[in-house]
Amino acid sequence: MTNDKKAIWFGLAAVACWSTVATAFKLSLQYLSPVQLVFYACVSSLVVLSIAVTIRKEWRAFFQMTLGQWRRSFIYAVLNPFLYYWVLFSAYDLLPAQQAQAINYSWALTMTLLAVPLLGHALRWRDAVAALVCYAGVVVVATKGALFSVQGLPLTGIGLALLSTVLWALYWILNTKDQRSPVVGLMCNFLLSIPMVLVLCVWRDESLFVPWQGILGAIYIGAFEMGLAFLFWLMAMKLTSRTASVANLIYLSPLVSLVLIALVLGEVILPATLVGLGMIMVGLIIQRQASAR
Repeated sequence: MTNDKKAIWFGLAAVACWSTVATAFKLSLQYLSPVQLVFYACVSSLVVLSIAVTIRKEWRAFFQMTLGQWRRSFIYAVLNPFLYYWVLFSAYDLLPAQQAQAINYSWALTMTLLAVPLLGHALRWRDAVAALVCYAGVVVVATKGALFSVQGLPLTGIGLALLSTVLWALYWILNTKDQRSPVVGLMCNFLLSIPMVLVLCVWRDESLFVPWQGILGAIYIGAFEMGLAFLFWLMAMKLTSRTASVANLIYLSPLVSLVLIALVLGEVILPATLVGLGMIMVGLIIQRQASAR
């Protein structure tokens, strides 16, 4: 098998992982609070990433980290996974899965916009058009098609879903300055985040003695969405000679996710969700073409 074919298979494996997470989030949140879910998912992801570091023989890089790298890793850990997944799980706790996942897909546009003040990137006219199309799609999804009515809308959930895109984009923008192995860096993030989540659990008086069904869901989320999906995507990008061919696979994820949401969760997929998600995907395609140019 050629490297490009291997890259496609790794890319599809990552997309398969990401396609299941909206459903896994909602099922797990039936048994766990968002904070409890963050804790058990972080622990399972740390195990997966530790195994990956062992296989890749990168423990020396871990033990040779400088004090400055540990300080930066602490900042990264606050953003991701601590704040990002706490906010994201809280959004899924308040919103239908189809709404939360559609809004979350706008993070790539959020990153493009934040890169203007934070990295000094120029805002091109194609980026502006992409942002308008993308966020118009977010409005369609959030309002379920009732564009001029906010009555009865779960504004807190919608706000949290949008905030998650900001946190995720900030994390990746700051992460551009990280010179460590990406696997070692991500493992450190999860290692440092676990004490933070424990403190949050104590502060909120949330017990870690939870139903086994919730723990199983958290293990799945931590292993596949937080851990293996990242490793699969990393391998795909490393092996491919045509980055765009692998990157375009990401557009399969929201469609497969909606099918699972309908079949497993029993949510009726609203026409507004399909229209809004389509607009978000069009906005992302415009933005990607602008970046390619």
